Amino acid sequence: MPADAVAAVQPAEAEGFQTDRVVTISAAHAVHDTYTGFLPALLPAFIENLSLSKTEAGLLTVFNQAPWLLQPVIGHLADRASMRYFVILAPGVSATAMTLLGIAPSYAVLALLLMVAGLSSATMHAVGPVMAGRVSGKSLGRGMGFWMVGGEMGRFLGPLVIATYFRLQPDSLAGLPWLMVGGWLASLLLFVRLRDVPARTAGEGQGLPWRKALRGMGPFLLPLVGVVLVRAFVVTALTTYLPTFLTEEGAQLWLAGVALSVLEAAGVAGALLGGTLSDRMGRRRIILLSLVVTPFLMFAFLAALVWLQAGALVLFPILVLLGFSALSVTPVIMALVQESFPENRALANGVYMTIGFLTRTGAVLVLGSLGDLGGMRLAFAVSAVIPLLGLPFLSALPARGARV
Repeated sequence: MPADAVAAVQPAEAEGFQTDRVVTISAAHAVHDTYTGFLPALLPAFIENLSLSKTEAGLLTVFNQAPWLLQPVIGHLADRASMRYFVILAPGVSATAMTLLGIAPSYAVLALLLMVAGLSSATMHAVGPVMAGRVSGKSLGRGMGFWMVGGEMGRFLGPLVIATYFRLQPDSLAGLPWLMVGGWLASLLLFVRLRDVPARTAGEGQGLPWRKALRGMGPFLLPLVGVVLVRAFVVTALTTYLPTFLTEEGAQLWLAGVALSVLEAAGVAGALLGGTLSDRMGRRRIILLSLVVTPFLMFAFLAALVWLQAGALVLFPILVLLGFSALSVTPVIMALVQESFPENRALANGVYMTIGFLTRTGAVLVLGSLGDLGGMRLAFAVSAVIPLLGLPFLSALPARGARV
């Protein structure tokens, strides 16, 4: 009997937490996001080379994430058929598109390449988390934590790779395409490791019809949108505009890239611990903690920037705490979404990812415009306050994940 058929008859959830398979999927996520993590650290170079405004530079992230609007469709298909090979190919395809940015001659070509990488990324992020959830048993928060560890590791390594590249070749991006080799080698290895991982996501059945499933999600979506929207501002400020902000404050490009890597590295620990704790303490409690603590850390970060000109590294401990706090909630929300709609996990995950894209798009535009008008310090100050506005939405979210 084919592996997919076995998976459909005997759901992977019944086998408990399958560490080897969860780690394999997380590794795929890490390789993929290493390449997509190049973009924030490359934005200052694009601004200089193509004379872009901060808003135009920020819009490049919108082009990169625009294909995420297709994630509900991708998720709906993944609830009915194996899309494993899209996950396997994603590192190679994304690596090709992201490294070719180094020789892109115009803004339009940058946008096109980022949309190709975005389509690859959309498939990876619609199907990958659900594959990880299916082999996580009842420890769904822990499984999503491992998934996010892969993403945070990739986003940590991406800026670090670019920072190293700038140290070795500070005046040219022409050598960047050579790095795509790593992505295709990773896809080859992932084919060997992931070809037997179940990718169907509806358990024993085929899931509810998409119209019925979407109607059932209605009451859940409003509070979810509220929480995701307020988080989008602080996460976008930190993960998209941090290198631009630091260079505006006087930091060198390589230091700005290292700072982003430090933030993302802290997010690795935050994602794993946040997801695991939410299995025991409940999802809402972990989200509440993040919404309350993150604004105070953001203002501490802004205050510490006065020491940057003196060369002090007081920023880095605060960036560690910020990465731990601000980036720890994503696996918690992903677990909440999947366990709320077990019959249509991939569709629900795709809807959540689309909401995330739309809110991040709005945040990119607002923060980029604020940066052009009043400087990135103003944009970061605004993003620090907004998470507190999400507190009223928490009571409307289901309090799943707490163990009696």
